[in-house]
Amino acid sequence: MKKSLTWANSLDWFLALLALLTGLAVLHTFVLGEHYIIPTILLVVSVILGNLAWYGFAQVNWAKRVNFWCGFLLTSHGVFALFWSKKYREVLGDQFELVCAVITLTFLVLTWMYAKNNKLFAKY
Repeated sequence: MKKSLTWANSLDWFLALLALLTGLAVLHTFVLGEHYIIPTILLVVSVILGNLAWYGFAQVNWAKRVNFWCGFLLTSHGVFALFWSKKYREVLGDQFELVCAVITLTFLVLTWMYAKNNKLFAKY
C-alpha cells in the first residue's frame, strides 16, 4: 500500500482527513451533544470515506475513480458557491470571493492532478 504524499494520492489523503474529522464529529455529537441518531449517520459517512481512502491508497481502480468523482463534485460545488452562494457570502463578507476561489482552485488542481497521475482517463 503506497501512502506517500504525491499527486496520485492527493484525494486519498483528503478523504482520509475528512473521514477522521467526521469520526471526531461522531464523538463530539455523541458525548457533548448527547445525540444518538446524528452520530450514527455521521459514522456511516466516516466509514464510507475511510474505505474510499483505504482502497484508494491500495491503488484499487474503482476506488480511484470514485475518489476522482468526489473531487469533481467538490470542485463543482465550489464553482456554484462562487457564483450563487448567499449564506457563505454573508458569513465571509468581502473575503468571500478570495476564499471561495482559492478553495475551488485547490480542489480543481487536486482533482486534475489526481486523474492525470492515476491515468484515470488514459486510453489503454
